[in-house]
Amino acid sequence: MAGESAVVRPMVRDAARRGISDEEWEVRCDLAAAYQIAAQLRWTDLIFTHFTARVPGSEYMLINPYGLMFDEITASSIVKIDKDGQVVDDGTGLGVNHAGFVIHGCVHEARPEVNCVIHTHTRAGVAVSAQKEGLLPLSQHALRTYGMLTYHDYEGIALDLDERERLAADLGPASKAMILRNHGLLTLGASVAEAFELMYYLDTACQIQVDAQAGGQAEVLRISDEVARKGYQQFQGPGGAEINRAWVALKRMLDRKGVVYAV
Repeated sequence: MAGESAVVRPMVRDAARRGISDEEWEVRCDLAAAYQIAAQLRWTDLIFTHFTARVPGSEYMLINPYGLMFDEITASSIVKIDKDGQVVDDGTGLGVNHAGFVIHGCVHEARPEVNCVIHTHTRAGVAVSAQKEGLLPLSQHALRTYGMLTYHDYEGIALDLDERERLAADLGPASKAMILRNHGLLTLGASVAEAFELMYYLDTACQIQVDAQAGGQAEVLRISDEVARKGYQQFQGPGGAEINRAWVALKRMLDRKGVVYAV
């Protein structure tokens, strides 16, 4: 359609001419894959919510252009911004969502070991975020984040820079999963694969909780604290090899479906 290509399928400049290193390109491809897989899993909220990744060896951050659906995002369309939220490279000209910078920027700044942050507004995630008790130990999936899950109270749309300090404090120095009250879910990891795997478990646990509660609270069977702690520790065992195994399989799924993202 006339006039459509400028927004829906934006033209992007050649990566080499944009000063994108091989290391950055690899991260861009993984981040684009995460967006595409999220679209397959229906983790979308129109053009809102954001996944970010740190550019290796720098203070720069990669984030989705503000205006593309998740299933339109490719490695070259991802925007690079600095630690102050200023655009460094944007092949689409669409810019970024300021709320994404507020949330993700503070996590990347407070936690230098973190290389990827994923934030979603899924229906189940928001539903559980609005429950006083938060995520309950009702399923094996819930145990993946049982010993690390933190919470941040809702303060309105994340546009105020002064919220960053409180969000980082609530996240703490070690947590890799957070429920943003009345808002959504947040996970982080040393890699895109790790952050994505944690979000899969966290969001699925929320879906299971909402479904289980549909039968009435009196019918819900909770896992004991002792068993929940054991399950959480068991999840810590496999480590990166198990996470990467699943991540590679997910990218093969995109290939089978003919999804183009590494361009």
